[in-house]
Amino acid sequence: MNTKNYILVCVAFMLSFSVFSQQGKQKRADTLFNKFSFVKAAKLYTELLQDNYNRDYATRKLADSYAFLRDPRNASRFYKSVVKQKNVPLDYYYKYAQSLRGMKKYDESQIWLKRYKDSGGVVNANDFSKDINFITSVFGAKQQYFLDRVRFNSKYSDFGAIEHDGKVYFASARDEGVAIKRLYGWNEQPFLDIYVTKAGSKSNVDHTAKLPGDVNSIYHDGPVTITKDGKTMYFSRNNFKDNIEIKDKKGLTNMKIYRATFVDSLWTNVEDLSINGDNFSTQHAALNTDDTKLYFTSDRPGTIGGSDIWTVDIAQDGTLGNIENLGDIINTESAEGFPFVNNEGVLFFSSDGHTGLGLLDIFATIKGDDEVSIADVINLGVPVNSNKDDFAFTMNQNGTTGYFASNRQGGLGSDDIYAFHREPVLHVEGVVTDAINTNPIVAAKITLFDDQGNQVAYMETDENGYYQINIDRNKDYKIVANQDKYIEDYREFTSKNIQTELITITGNLLLNPVQNVVKLAELNTNNLDYENNLMGNDSTSVKNAQLKPIYFDFEKFNIRKEYALELDKIVKLMTDDYPEMVIRIEAHTDSRGTFEYNDILSTNRAKSTYNYLISKGVNSSNITEYKGYGERRLINECADGVACDEAKHQLNRRTQFIVVQME
Repeated sequence: MNTKNYILVCVAFMLSFSVFSQQGKQKRADTLFNKFSFVKAAKLYTELLQDNYNRDYATRKLADSYAFLRDPRNASRFYKSVVKQKNVPLDYYYKYAQSLRGMKKYDESQIWLKRYKDSGGVVNANDFSKDINFITSVFGAKQQYFLDRVRFNSKYSDFGAIEHDGKVYFASARDEGVAIKRLYGWNEQPFLDIYVTKAGSKSNVDHTAKLPGDVNSIYHDGPVTITKDGKTMYFSRNNFKDNIEIKDKKGLTNMKIYRATFVDSLWTNVEDLSINGDNFSTQHAALNTDDTKLYFTSDRPGTIGGSDIWTVDIAQDGTLGNIENLGDIINTESAEGFPFVNNEGVLFFSSDGHTGLGLLDIFATIKGDDEVSIADVINLGVPVNSNKDDFAFTMNQNGTTGYFASNRQGGLGSDDIYAFHREPVLHVEGVVTDAINTNPIVAAKITLFDDQGNQVAYMETDENGYYQINIDRNKDYKIVANQDKYIEDYREFTSKNIQTELITITGNLLLNPVQNVVKLAELNTNNLDYENNLMGNDSTSVKNAQLKPIYFDFEKFNIRKEYALELDKIVKLMTDDYPEMVIRIEAHTDSRGTFEYNDILSTNRAKSTYNYLISKGVNSSNITEYKGYGERRLINECADGVACDEAKHQLNRRTQFIVVQME
C-alpha cells in the first residue's frame, strides 16, 4: 500500500471512529435524558454541540434538559436557536414561549404563543394567552402576602414545610451526616429525607434533625402531612421493597403515599396505601379540615394532564374509599400538584397549566354559591409567585402565616422554603339609602379618595344600593356618594391601626332628596346656609342646604346660651313658619381625644340638641334622626398631630341641621 492510500485509510478510520464515538455519546445522552438524569444528559449534549455533531438535535435536547431542570435562562437561550431551525417541530414554539415567561419576558412570550397558535398549535384554554392583561392584573392587586425569613434552608433542595404542634416538618436533600452521599440522577443531589425543627427556631438544622423512626429510608421521603390529633402521618416515598427500587414498565421508579403512626415518640408502623400502584405515581398528601379526605397528586389512569389532583375518603377505621379526580376546573392538560387545604376549606395547589407568572405558580380555589363546589381558581400573585417554580404552599392554623417553596433567584439552594404572613384584603362596603324613605338607591355614584384628595376608585351601587371597594391598610380615606336629585353625602374613615383579621369597614351613606330652591328661599336667609346651592343648569336644585350650625365648648355637650337663641329660631321656623319642615341633626367633634371618646361625645351633642328642640315644641316626627360622627368629618386641616389654634378647633365642634323636607 502506497503512502497516499495509507494516509487516506487512516483518515477514513479516524473519521469513522469519531463518528462512532459521537453516536455513542448521543446514545448515552439520550439514555440519561430518558432516565431523567438531566444534569449529566445536558453535559453530554453540550459536548456534542462543541463537537458539531448533529447540532439541531443536540440543541433541542439540551434546551429540553434545561427546561426539565427548571432553568429558563439557559432553556430560552437554546430554544432561541431551536425555533430558527428548518422544519422544527411546532411544540418548540410553545416551549420557547414558556421559557420566556420564566425570564419575565412576557411580551416576547405572547408573540411566540401567538405564532404557535397561528401555526396550528392548540393553546390550552387556561394558558397565558387566555388573558393578555393577566400580568397587569396580578401585579396591580392588593398585596396580601408578605415574606419572612426562614433560617433552616440549606444549599440543597428544601421544600414541603408544614407546621404542627409547634414543630416544622419539611423535606430536604441535605444528607450531611453521611460521608458518601447517594445522589439522585435527575438533579445530582442527595435523596430527600424528612426533617423536623422547632417552629421559630433560629438555630441551623443539620442531619441530627432527621425525623426519628421508620419514615426516612435510603430513597426519597417527603413531604408529609399530619392529622389534627398528631397520631397519623401521610408522606411520599419512592416505591421500593427490601431496599430495592421497584420500577414500572418504562424502567422508572414511581412515588407512593405511605401512612405511619406515632408510637412511643416515634413514627412507625409504615404501611402502603390502597390508592398506590407500581405503574404510576401517587404523592403530595394533604388532608381536609376534619381529616376525612385525603388529597394527593397522581398521574394514574384517568388523569387529564401530566399530573392531576385527586381525593379519596378516609373512613374512621382508616380504610380508603372511592378515588375521585377533582375535575377540569382545577386540573389542566399540564401538571398540577402539591395540594393543601386550609382551616377554611380552601384548596391551594401548584400548576403550570393555569394562567401564571412563570413556571409553577400557586393557586387557590374559589367556592361556588353553595360553598361546596369549586367555581374557579385564582393566582396568589406576587410575592408568593415568581417567574420560577413556586410550590408546596401550606398555611398554619392561625390562618395568617405559613410556608411555600421556590427556586427563585436569591435563594440559598436549588429549592428554598419561604415563610409568609398574610394580611387579608381589606374593603370598605356599605349601602346607600334614601334618608326619607330608607329605600336603597340604585346606581348611586361612589367615589373613593385618599388623604391627599386623589381619586382611588369609582363605582356605582347595585340593585340593592350596595357597594364594595378594596382598600389598603394604614391609610386615611374619604368616600363620597351622589345621585341625581339627591344631596351628596360622604364619610371619612381610616384603615390605620386595625386588627389584621379585620377584612371589612362599613360605610353606609344616606342621601337626602334635593329641595326646591324657591321654597328654601322663603326661609329667613339669616338662619340658612347655602353652600354652592345651584348645581349645573338646574335652577330648582340646591346642594347642602343647611340651617346655621351651633358650636360647643371643648369636651362639653351642653347647649351654650348664645346658641340656645339660635335653636329657638329653628324652633320658630319648624313650629310656626314651616310646620312640615323635616330636618336631620348631625353632631361633630374636633380631633383631640381618642376616636372612641369622640364618637360618644358627638352622640351626646346630637342628643342634647334633639332634646332641646323637642322640649321647645318641635314634633319628633319632624326630625328623621340625630347622629354623632365624632372626628370623621373635620372641615379644616386640624387632624391628629396638626397644630391648630382654638378658633379652628371650635369650627369642628359643631352640630348641623340638614333640611330634608319642606312640604
